[in-house]
Amino acid sequence: MNARDSILGRLRATSIPEKPGLPDVAGWFAAHQRQEDLPQRIARLRSVLEASHAEVHDTTATAWPALLVRLATEKGLRTVVIGTDTAHGAALEAQAFGDLQWVRYEQPIDAWRDALFDDMDASFTAARSAVAETGSLVLWPDASEPRLMSLVPPVHFVLLDAAKVHADFYSATTAEGWAHGLPTNALLISGPSKTADIQQTLAYGAHGPRQLIVLLCHAQGEAA
Repeated sequence: MNARDSILGRLRATSIPEKPGLPDVAGWFAAHQRQEDLPQRIARLRSVLEASHAEVHDTTATAWPALLVRLATEKGLRTVVIGTDTAHGAALEAQAFGDLQWVRYEQPIDAWRDALFDDMDASFTAARSAVAETGSLVLWPDASEPRLMSLVPPVHFVLLDAAKVHADFYSATTAEGWAHGLPTNALLISGPSKTADIQQTLAYGAHGPRQLIVLLCHAQGEAA
């Protein structure tokens, strides 16, 4: 028997272990998940977001456009990028207020790159949902609200339905059926952009919006 046959013989004689079973992810989360109702999840989300220097403002389905206009005016903003053909974008366009201008993201980036980076003071997008445990907003960018809207302007307004606050990431992915289809980018935003140098000096707005402003939209008449 030559060396080759000897090696192959030993390999064939080696038993193949059984494939291990998949971990019981659902069981783990069921045993470790916080048992919180929706108001408690909302309170946790707010606490974690505000600890990360985000602003959270309570509002309703009819009041949020006027709230956004007021906040933008108080901050001295002039131009706000909105999505193309979205219901919440149209609701803002109906709000005419002084010099505040709504600018639709309806051109290819190469056609208005300089204007987007240099002239837009803020952007406004909707969140798909949120994760209370980590204080994260879930965004699914698409052709109507591209990824750059949450990345480039220095101020980012986000409209969030308070009824869509999940306990944790696993709850969000299962309740919303993420396994059945994902966008090109699924974003988790947990505050303004920030970075730290080797001396652990934290700086905000280094590679994205320096302000994150969440409009937490409650059902009409519901206590915030």
